[in-house]
Amino acid sequence: MANFYLDNKDLQLQFDHPLMARVIALRERGFGEKESYDFAPQNEADALENYRLVMELAGEICGEVLAPNAEGVDHEGPHHEGDRVTYAEGTKQNLRAMHAAGLDGLSLPRKYDGLNFPLVAFVMVNEMIARADASFQNVWGLQDCAETLNEFGSEEQKERYLKMTAEGATWSMALTEPDAGSDLGAVTLKATWCEECQTWLLNGVKRFITNGDGELSLVLARTEEGTTDARGLSMFVYDKRKGGLKVRRIENKLGIKGSPTCELVYTDAPAELVGDRRMGLIKYVMSLMNAARLGIGAQSVGTCEAAYQEALKYARERRQYGKPIIEFTAVSELLTTMKAKTQGVRALLYETARFVDIYKQLEALAKERRPEGDERQEMKHYSRLADAFTPLVKLFSSEYANSLAYDAIQVHGGSGFMKDYPCERIYRDARIMSIYEGTSQLQVVAAINGVTKGTFRAQIDRYAEEPFSEAMQPCVERLKALTARFDVMLARVEALDKEVAGYKELHARRLVESVGYLTIGYILAREATHYPENYESSARIFCRLAEGKIGEAEATILTSEPSDVALFKAE
Repeated sequence: MANFYLDNKDLQLQFDHPLMARVIALRERGFGEKESYDFAPQNEADALENYRLVMELAGEICGEVLAPNAEGVDHEGPHHEGDRVTYAEGTKQNLRAMHAAGLDGLSLPRKYDGLNFPLVAFVMVNEMIARADASFQNVWGLQDCAETLNEFGSEEQKERYLKMTAEGATWSMALTEPDAGSDLGAVTLKATWCEECQTWLLNGVKRFITNGDGELSLVLARTEEGTTDARGLSMFVYDKRKGGLKVRRIENKLGIKGSPTCELVYTDAPAELVGDRRMGLIKYVMSLMNAARLGIGAQSVGTCEAAYQEALKYARERRQYGKPIIEFTAVSELLTTMKAKTQGVRALLYETARFVDIYKQLEALAKERRPEGDERQEMKHYSRLADAFTPLVKLFSSEYANSLAYDAIQVHGGSGFMKDYPCERIYRDARIMSIYEGTSQLQVVAAINGVTKGTFRAQIDRYAEEPFSEAMQPCVERLKALTARFDVMLARVEALDKEVAGYKELHARRLVESVGYLTIGYILAREATHYPENYESSARIFCRLAEGKIGEAEATILTSEPSDVALFKAE
């Protein structure tokens, strides 16, 4: 039987990371809920065993239900019927299987019928789902909207809508509009208070809304008359049972065809304000988008794994000149590089998830009581890391999803261009990942502050101080030398940016990618120290990748002149 957890040692090892002890301690608050819920863990070991058992169950569903349904879902797609969306039959089966397994509301508090699992586990399920069918991850994975409601909603809202989530209700986040894509400050969908019905009413249009006909949605709308910027926007929760919403159409997409991407029309649609007015974009959507970017990171890593597995399988089976093509160096080099990249971005994904987990739980704890001892500093520390690493993981994983999907087709040769093999669907699905929830270019804009403010550099130094095995010492020495070369690059960019505005922007991606390669290189070297049989080869390969990529960035930056800013101005 196929099981996407049991066949992936990388996933199983994530729960052995030392930071998991802190994650569990913050999640369980002294394991006080064991008296109220018979499924609550008794201690740390019990919590870890619960995570593993549930991941094994999720892995089985992904391998035995979702993956076999993926091609049919891609072919059938959702239907637009009577201003509503009907899922493909395979999608319906997937939702039923996930709910029957008790996986809905995975990370929500137990008092709202959730399992109170950490973000690491939620990310892991999303990765396995995406490996099976990236489009279904866009349906089930949008439960992270419920996390935002849990963080900012009223107790009444949480009691009602979070329990609906645990009962299997699907979500969407209605943010973008025809004239407001990445520029969410330009949102015009209007929310007005109705005295007669004592509720807010939504009027306007949203476009490119993933799973737009979900049973519940978070909607960004303009509440303040006369405003045209972010300060006039508020967040609402909408229950489609209350009416007032029509699906105008489902977009005809290149990939992720199983998830309906909708254009929505709101006409006096009743909705509830979440949190405070005017904080919709400034506070709540920023939190929601960070969660979504981590979700796309999981989707992208799952896609990397799917692409690698399909390429590996084909290379073992396909024979040319009397032997499997995997025995040809050109093919085996491509495959081992695919594996190294996949393990690299997966390591970055779960490192980020742990940072976010600790930060979010400390933030929640600070709302319950006054922070003790070093808790406030700890929260600031992990907040900085979460803010820096989230766009980095979205950038790297989504770009790798595209390149590995490309490589998978290359391994298949002409057969990969046909619809006979899953790699064709994987290739189409991957293309959106570096676009939605913020393009790669916008991830660079978000991550560059972590470069210039020293957040990444300080963390790289922490990695460098960790103990490494003798086998990993050559890699570590290479990474240290690359770090010194990076420091020279950064100093040059910062100096010339003072002379010519825009010089830092010109080289921002090179700087962000350089710290990304250093970061992933160190994490893989650390993992190879503890689990050499699983990571040693990939760590060495990735260090070579880092040398090439950072060397390329260095060659460009050190020969670039201030006048180059004008050279790259598009006409």
